[in-house]
Amino acid sequence: MTLSIEVIWAFQIGSGICWAIVYFLIIKRGFEDQTYGMPIAALGANISWEFIFSFIHPHPSPQVYINIIWFIFDVIILFQIIRFGKKSINDSLPDVYFYPVVFLAILLGFGLVYAISVEFDDWHGRYTAFGQNLMMSILFVIMHFRRKNLSGQSVYIALFKMVGTALPSILFFSLAPDSILLNTLYCGILFFDVLYTILVYTKSTKMGINPWKLDSSYKRSVNAGR
Repeated sequence: MTLSIEVIWAFQIGSGICWAIVYFLIIKRGFEDQTYGMPIAALGANISWEFIFSFIHPHPSPQVYINIIWFIFDVIILFQIIRFGKKSINDSLPDVYFYPVVFLAILLGFGLVYAISVEFDDWHGRYTAFGQNLMMSILFVIMHFRRKNLSGQSVYIALFKMVGTALPSILFFSLAPDSILLNTLYCGILFFDVLYTILVYTKSTKMGINPWKLDSSYKRSVNAGR
């Protein structure tokens, strides 16, 4: 299918806005709850993808500017991981290993994103973008089950994350509908994004929290779950 440049830009900008909102909300909840809202492995792949396609092999406009904005947000999330990470993971990882694990996640993420781009000659970043998105969607579900509360999470993060990835999924499906790998990734991401949204909403209601309003009762419930 041939799409006009205006339609392609609309999908790109729409996705960029949705993911910028996701990043903003993750950062906001992270500072409020003194935690981080993006799994470490997901952050390693994310920040690497944005660095590569912003500065090493920059995408055409407007995507390159979206990538740069996302990269800046991810740097702030990386700061939150460094600042609050040790406390957030509790006893699941000895303190002495925490910073090496963060460094290794970024190093491995960079290596994999770059290697896959070279191997598949994919400087659009499609395979790495949707591959890491599937990993991220699964890790968000795992993070949700590992935390006793909703610290660093909200239904708005889940919803904008789902829409922010659904838009480019629709765009790339329209451009390349015969890609079995990409179609599998689209479906996998959507499944786990819907699941994560349901899990966050359900836990909110069970904890007596209005999922649509981040008020003082929400914060008290988060603190009570620690």
